[in-house]
Amino acid sequence: MLFVLTHNDENINLIYFCCCRNDFENLFDIIITNALKPGFFSRTPTQRPFRSLENDEEQEALPTLDKPGWYSQGNSTHLCELLKKMTGKVEPKVVYFGDSMHSDIFSAHHYCNWETVLVLEELGGDGALVLAESRSEPLEKKGKYEGRQPKALHSISKQWGSFFVDTISGKKNEEEILVNTWSCKSVHTYSTITIPSIEAIADLPLDYQFARFSSNSSITTGFYPKPPKSLSGVE
Repeated sequence: MLFVLTHNDENINLIYFCCCRNDFENLFDIIITNALKPGFFSRTPTQRPFRSLENDEEQEALPTLDKPGWYSQGNSTHLCELLKKMTGKVEPKVVYFGDSMHSDIFSAHHYCNWETVLVLEELGGDGALVLAESRSEPLEKKGKYEGRQPKALHSISKQWGSFFVDTISGKKNEEEILVNTWSCKSVHTYSTITIPSIEAIADLPLDYQFARFSSNSSITTGFYPKPPKSLSGVE
């Protein structure tokens, strides 16, 4: 089963029509808008109830989440209860994709113990992935946003430096030492794998085995398709 969890509320139909397709809602079992992440992952007594929608307007609060559908706000506890009901499993496995460490990855990992896939644009700008236009079919046969690759980003900011590594001064007359940034350590700690974009894994077989981050593995293990160049030789 598939669910989407988003901050967006107003004009959600227009957003997904432009980015996906006009029948996008049929792709998902559960759609949750105005989720107010990371508050969505809060526990009692601060968790918010789900609300039903009518003509895109929020209606009464729901004591529980009983069936698939389109809802607003809500909390991860009630969502997990519905997932248990729908899958018939005591502990259904959830793989959650997100592009925010604060609102998505940390919260889903820490509070729900979900498997997390961090979509990190900086990974694509570090030389880890060479973007190339797909030649599988003519461009005119592709959708509006298919076949056009985004410009590569840079993981090294002129103001803030590298996303992945930093330097600290060595002792007198010694060279500077490369160290992992807090952001890089957070990626390793809270995400299961990290990818530069959804397109990077779209053509992989469903049974593809990803190398995953773990406390016993190298800090570069869970990056796909390969680790950023700036981490070579840095642990």
